[in-house]
Amino acid sequence: MRDRTTEYAKLVLSGQRICGRSEVLAAQRHINDMKDKGTEWIFDVKEAERHIDIANTLTIGEGEAHALHTRGFQNFIIGSLFGWRKKRSDIRRYREAYVQVGRQNGKSFLAGTLANDFATFGGYQYGRIFCTATKQDQANIVWDEVAKFIQSDKDLAELYKIKTYDRTITSKVTGTTIKAIGRDTKSADGFRTILAIVDEYHAHPTNQMYKLMMDGQDMVKNALTIAITTAGFNLKSPCYEQYQFCKKVLEGVVQKDNLFVYIAELDEEDDIWKKENWAKANPLKLFLPDEVTLDDEKLAVVANKAIDAKEKQGEELVNFETKTLNQWVTYTGGALLDMAAWQAGGKPWTLADMKGREGYLGIDLSSGGDLTSISIVFPLQDDNVYIWSHSYMPELRLAEHIKSDDAPYGVWKNQGLITLTSGMYGIKTDYKYIIADLKRMIDEYDISIIGCGYDAHNAAAFLADLEDVLQCDLTEVKQSARSLNDTTKDFQLSVKAGQVSYDQNNALLSWSATNAIISEPNSFGEIKVDKMTQTDRIDPIDAIIDAWKMWFLSKENNVPDGEEALQMWLDSMGEDEKEGR
Repeated sequence: MRDRTTEYAKLVLSGQRICGRSEVLAAQRHINDMKDKGTEWIFDVKEAERHIDIANTLTIGEGEAHALHTRGFQNFIIGSLFGWRKKRSDIRRYREAYVQVGRQNGKSFLAGTLANDFATFGGYQYGRIFCTATKQDQANIVWDEVAKFIQSDKDLAELYKIKTYDRTITSKVTGTTIKAIGRDTKSADGFRTILAIVDEYHAHPTNQMYKLMMDGQDMVKNALTIAITTAGFNLKSPCYEQYQFCKKVLEGVVQKDNLFVYIAELDEEDDIWKKENWAKANPLKLFLPDEVTLDDEKLAVVANKAIDAKEKQGEELVNFETKTLNQWVTYTGGALLDMAAWQAGGKPWTLADMKGREGYLGIDLSSGGDLTSISIVFPLQDDNVYIWSHSYMPELRLAEHIKSDDAPYGVWKNQGLITLTSGMYGIKTDYKYIIADLKRMIDEYDISIIGCGYDAHNAAAFLADLEDVLQCDLTEVKQSARSLNDTTKDFQLSVKAGQVSYDQNNALLSWSATNAIISEPNSFGEIKVDKMTQTDRIDPIDAIIDAWKMWFLSKENNVPDGEEALQMWLDSMGEDEKEGR
C-alpha cells in the first residue's frame, strides 16, 4: 500500500526538495518514531491513506470548479494527524497540532478538510466543531471554506445542512455541527468539541480561546485542537510562546508525544532576498506538482513584493517577512527596542521594591478617553535603572478599546496593570483620580519624585494639581524629533546594553514596547518614538521617554545651564514650526 505521509518525509530528508530546518526536523521525527520499536505509538498507514483519500474527494469550487489534489506537505500533515495511534487501540496520538506556513499556502483548505472529515467521517455522534479566531470575520473564512467544499459537490451537499445566517453546518450523518465563533467565548464556554480550529493564532492577544478549546476536549476521545497560522510580530503573544515551545519539541529538547508540529520557515542564517529561500516558507504556492521544481511564475510574483519590501522598508518589509516568509519579526530596521534584550530585563520586582528611592516621573495623557500612562524611572547603580509603569482608562471605554485595539485590556485590568476610573461619568479621562492615585503611591512607598516630564497635549487642567502633589519642577517635553532624539537613542541603547529592568509581569508595558517603532528621521537625521498604526498603543513607552529625558538631562555633563536651556527651548519651538505644530 502506498504511504504518502512517509513518502513526503523521505523526500524532505533526501535533500531533493528545498526545506528549512524546522520542516526537516518534523520529517525526521516521523521517521525516527516509525523506527522506534519501544514506543507506545504505531503509524497506521491504512488509516492515514483513508483520510488523505477523503481530502482528495473534495472539490475546489472557487473559480473553475475542479477536483482537489493534495500536495506532499498536506499529505504529511493529514496522514500524521490521523495515522499515528496507540498500539492495539484506535486512540489517536495527536490531540494538539501547530501548523505555521506562509500566506496563501492552503491553511484555510487544511482547516476545511479537517472539519469535513471530523464532522461526517469520524464516527463521533452529535459532536461540535468550532472554527475560532479573534474576530468573527476571520473565523468565517474557515467556515466558508467548508461550506464551499460542500456546495461544490452534489453528493457531499446531501450529507449536510447549511445555515449561513448563524454560521452553522450540520452533518446529517452524525448530527455534528460546525460553527464559526469570534472572540465571544461565552458561546464556546462549557461545550465539548471534537475539533477546534484556531485560525491565525498569531493575532490572538491571549491564549484564552486556545485554552478554552483544549479544556473542553479533556474527556472527548480523539479530539484535536489545531492552531493554523502565519508568523506575526508580537513576541509577547501566546502564539509566539507556542511557536518557541514547538521548536523545542522538534529539536528534541522537550518531548510531548501528543503535539504535532509542522513549521515551514527560512533558517536564521538565510538571505531573505534569495529566491530559493522563499520556497522554504511556501510549500504549496512556490513548488510545481512534482514537489521539487520551483514555479518561476509564482516566484516572479513574490519577487515584486520583495522589491517593495527592500526599498520601502517599514510596514512593507514587516509584512513581507511575516506573511510571505513566515518569519517572526518586530519592525525590522524600525523597531525601537531589541526585544530579546528587553525580555532579558524583566525582573520579579514591583513598586514596593523601590520603596524610599528617588525617581523621575513621566506622564502621557490621553485625548478624551483613551489610555493614560504614568512611568517612573528609578536610577540604580552604574547607570542601571528600574522602570515602573501603570495605566488608566475610563471604565465605560473599556469594551470599546478591547474591540478597537484588539488588546486584552480586561485581562490587564484584572492583573492590576490598568485602573478603570469612574469619574467624568466613566467616559472621559479622570485626571483628579489619577493625581490622587499617584499621591497615594508616592506616600505609601516613600518615593521622592525629583523631576517630572509631561507631554503638553491635554495637560492644562492637570498641571496645577500635579505640582501641589509632587513639589518638584514640571517640565514640558516637546514631542518633536529634535527634542527627543538624544533621549530616544539613549533609552534604546540602554535597553540593548542590559541596563534597564522592569516588572516581568507587566504584559501591558511589554506589549507597548513591542508596538514602538522609530519615526522616519527628520531633515537633520533626528528621530523619536512612533507606532505603526493608530491602535498600536505605545502610551507607557511615551511616558517612559518623558521620564527618561528628565533623568538623561540630570546626569553629569548633561545638565544645561540657563543659556543652553533657552537655546533648547528655541530649537524645539523651531522644530514645532517645521513639523506644522
